[in-house]
Amino acid sequence: MNDLRIFPLGGLGEVGMNCLALEQNGEILLIDAGVTFDSRGLGLDVVHPDFACLDRFDGRIKGLVLTHAHEDHVGAVPYLLDRFDIPVYGPAYALELLKSRRREHPILDDMKAEEIAPGSRVRVGSFEVEAIRVAHSIADALAFAIRTNGGTVVHTGDFRFDGTLAPTEQLDIARFRALGKEGVALLMSDSTNVDVEGDTVGEGEVAERLESLVAKQTGGVILGMFASNTSRMKRIGKIATATGRRIVPLGRSIVNHLQIARRLGYLPWPEELLWPPDRIGELRRNQWLALATGTQAEEYSALQRIAKGQHHQVKLAGGDAVILSSRVIPGHELAVTEMIGGLLRQGVEVITAGDDPLVHASGHASAPDQRRMIQETMPAAFLPLHGTRMHLEKHAKLARAEGIRSVLVAEDGDRVRFDGSQLSPDFHEKVGRTWRAHGRVLAESLLDDRRLLAAEGLVVAILHVPSGGASGAQLVLVSRGVFGSAAMDREASVLAKEEVRQALAAASREGRESLDAATKDAVQRGVRRAVQKVAGYRPTVHLEIVREA
Repeated sequence: MNDLRIFPLGGLGEVGMNCLALEQNGEILLIDAGVTFDSRGLGLDVVHPDFACLDRFDGRIKGLVLTHAHEDHVGAVPYLLDRFDIPVYGPAYALELLKSRRREHPILDDMKAEEIAPGSRVRVGSFEVEAIRVAHSIADALAFAIRTNGGTVVHTGDFRFDGTLAPTEQLDIARFRALGKEGVALLMSDSTNVDVEGDTVGEGEVAERLESLVAKQTGGVILGMFASNTSRMKRIGKIATATGRRIVPLGRSIVNHLQIARRLGYLPWPEELLWPPDRIGELRRNQWLALATGTQAEEYSALQRIAKGQHHQVKLAGGDAVILSSRVIPGHELAVTEMIGGLLRQGVEVITAGDDPLVHASGHASAPDQRRMIQETMPAAFLPLHGTRMHLEKHAKLARAEGIRSVLVAEDGDRVRFDGSQLSPDFHEKVGRTWRAHGRVLAESLLDDRRLLAAEGLVVAILHVPSGGASGAQLVLVSRGVFGSAAMDREASVLAKEEVRQALAAASREGRESLDAATKDAVQRGVRRAVQKVAGYRPTVHLEIVREA
């Protein structure tokens, strides 16, 4: 019973919502607690793992360790702490980001947080966790070497190899190599870019290309980027200085990350380099370089509002340029294409990574770098992390090709047993999701209703029954998203009233009690028939009976 058990709550078989549990000696160590975002237009803010599956371990969850500060790794921390009172260990940037959200999540005021830095070790229950520096698209990213009953387990977090970074920002390959020589029992590694062959573009290369593009622009420049990319932010400061421009931050996320990065000393910008958005009109167009959120065309983001001409501070003009220094996250392709169309209609130049691959560098290792991680650590066993089933399977195939004997692909809910050399399936446990909007949890049945309403629309039939009896009842139809014209509304109303009249007359002839269950059912069926005749399909019809006193 001393085997290590691995239990993914999120992030395996999907992109985002990363959360992994390690279990030994009846204790739990959690790695990351992230969210994902729903793109179906159902009014959701965030989606995170349902932590109820951990309730049986309440009191035995020894702590949460964080690899880095991206939302898909830390966004669910407040919701986890709402349920379990546990310590949180993480790099400085991740902890600072969480602290900045205390007004939104008061539970974070009481967070028992302990900073961990590369090279440090912390005892979390029966687990010893060593932090290792890795390069990613955010400051303070970590991997972990975890001493367990099954030997040393390496969790890479999100990583890449990038020789263009400063030595203090690069992945600590010497430490991974040393661990490989000591003996790594299990490697768990990021699979996100396993289908990308070739070397990963470096941040230094991106900086050079962005500077050349900005330098040749004669108008204003908007640089769309992920707000958390501190390394790129630092280089953009140098680009702005070299090209004689002021940096104008657009979007709450950009402002928040700028404040955190400057507070921690990661952005040694002179104060005069930043320029407030509400004063952008005081600058000539060739004097500003705006940093904007919204590269995935998020509904209320700065870039989306600019594309729609709805931003109250920034208006584009011919001669301006928008550079999207980002990738398109799967599922956002159509929205991003539409946003770019809105920018192009304003007569500006739009440059994307599709036009110029050097305007963006991914924070995730490509297949050659993933192969190198396996070669350096040479683990006895391998479990791919982070990605769809396709990503996980491809990463597993890569590990087998490197001679790793025990390789297993698991998805959310698949409990895995590790005995120190072999991975084996344990059992599948149902893991759910929690949907949140405006701070409250939404039931899955509510989402089903919203999907149905979005697909079919709704007709509400209101039957007013006077005190004199059902024979004088009057029907009113109210529809949303069904007919599309006033004429069709009127036609449906006329047909529905006739159907109701016939249903009530039939009940009267048969001597049934006025508006008994059978009569109500006949009325509703009649309204549905009328609506279907006009609409051509059968949407949701809700019957509401209002009786006069």
